[in-house]
Amino acid sequence: MGDGDERSSLDENRLTAARLAKVDRLRDAGVEPYPYRFERTAFAADLHDRHGDLGSGATTDEQVVVAGRLMGMRDMGSLVFGVLLDPSGRIQLFADESVLEGGFAAFSDLDVGDWIGVAGEVMTTRRGELSIRVEGFTLLAKGLRPLPEKWHGLKDIEQRHRQRYVDLVVNERARRTAAKRIATIESLRRSLSDRGFVEVETPTLHTLPTGGHALPFETHHDALGIDMYLRIALELHLKRLVVGGMERVFEIGRVFRNEGVSTIHNPEFTMLEVYQGLADYTDMIVLTEALVIEAATAVHGGTEIEFKGKDLSLAAPWDRLDFFGSVAEATGTDWTPDMDLETARSSATAAGVSIEQGWGVGKLAAEAFETLVEPTLWNPTFVLNHPKEISPLAREHRSRPGVVERFEVIVAGTELANAFSELNDPVEQRRRFEAQVAARSAGDVEAHPMDEDYLRALEYGLPPTGGMGMGVDRLVMLLTGEESVREVILFPHLRPEASDL
Repeated sequence: MGDGDERSSLDENRLTAARLAKVDRLRDAGVEPYPYRFERTAFAADLHDRHGDLGSGATTDEQVVVAGRLMGMRDMGSLVFGVLLDPSGRIQLFADESVLEGGFAAFSDLDVGDWIGVAGEVMTTRRGELSIRVEGFTLLAKGLRPLPEKWHGLKDIEQRHRQRYVDLVVNERARRTAAKRIATIESLRRSLSDRGFVEVETPTLHTLPTGGHALPFETHHDALGIDMYLRIALELHLKRLVVGGMERVFEIGRVFRNEGVSTIHNPEFTMLEVYQGLADYTDMIVLTEALVIEAATAVHGGTEIEFKGKDLSLAAPWDRLDFFGSVAEATGTDWTPDMDLETARSSATAAGVSIEQGWGVGKLAAEAFETLVEPTLWNPTFVLNHPKEISPLAREHRSRPGVVERFEVIVAGTELANAFSELNDPVEQRRRFEAQVAARSAGDVEAHPMDEDYLRALEYGLPPTGGMGMGVDRLVMLLTGEESVREVILFPHLRPEASDL
């Protein structure tokens, strides 16, 4: 810890001690600094909406009670000006000693960071600032730690994420981002409900790590005496519900992948998964495009946004790109599902793609796509018809052998959504799982295990079904302009503080 950090800690400790002493004095005077409840009658934003055109030095005769955190104090002797922050915004407090009388000294003794309730008249100052003339106040919670004055610099970025409760107080951008995340999820729910989908909940603890290619988090269920896994996807339980007759279902839920942390990856993240009976991946194309456009309109006011300093259009229709065709163009080699394996390996290596022994043509093509094509796609693009080898839950293409009816949506060089015509033939699904089990035995730890119960469900009959999964955090990143997933997750995963180790 540097000298500046030590001085800062000493100053904070001194200020905290002073505030604790105030708590003791308040209690000695019969004032409870942490009351049980408080009745508010107005919010700052509503007052600004109603009285935004009020002239300077005007009164309204409207009596209100507001509540929030004290964000600023300016002592002018017989007048004290404060700034109150509530969930809707800010409003000025105007305390006049001649009005507040016996409570003026106590009001002046408040600290920035305290939660207070204020009763008074809505008015404007001589400078035209909409204010509450303080006629009475209640301390709702004494803030013992001083709020930071400035939050900037690389070190403080991690502190903001670690102490989000402080970040939301002092950082207006963090509050806006949180509000836009809420609005995004509300839009997704509303859009799906309007289309006849019902929201369901499926288990977070699974007996098998299925539904996606990822490393799971493992735990142990003591009462049952079995190992279990935090879910890596929502897919297989949702499709079980379609088997049961719930033809249009969706879930917005947390999934967990025991993998790296980056600007676009957090081990715990939010997924939307949607399944529609009697549909295929062409229906999912229409739905996915509509969900994103409606969320952008709800949150951003339109489909033209800016991301990473560049214009980005979410307007329909989105571009479409054939998976194998895009790899062929990027490598200069004619890639097909049945091409010679050594030709595929040579083409990928010559193009600078890192490969591993044991990969088939489909896996090589996928690696080439992720390395050479995906980063070049800016506006939303449907990448269609992936290799069967890497898509064990997708239905084979109705007219193209070796590929499946699948698409990914790539926006700003990153995957946003993934969708299939769902494989509903239990015999074929068993063959696919057996191939995945063989891949696991050969060292692919992300390959699917055999899920006998899911196969049993398919044997009862899954109708033609289209399914889609979308990364909610990444959608929020687009709609807020945030370039790090940590900014759009209220409590991202971080290494423990040194004091916790």
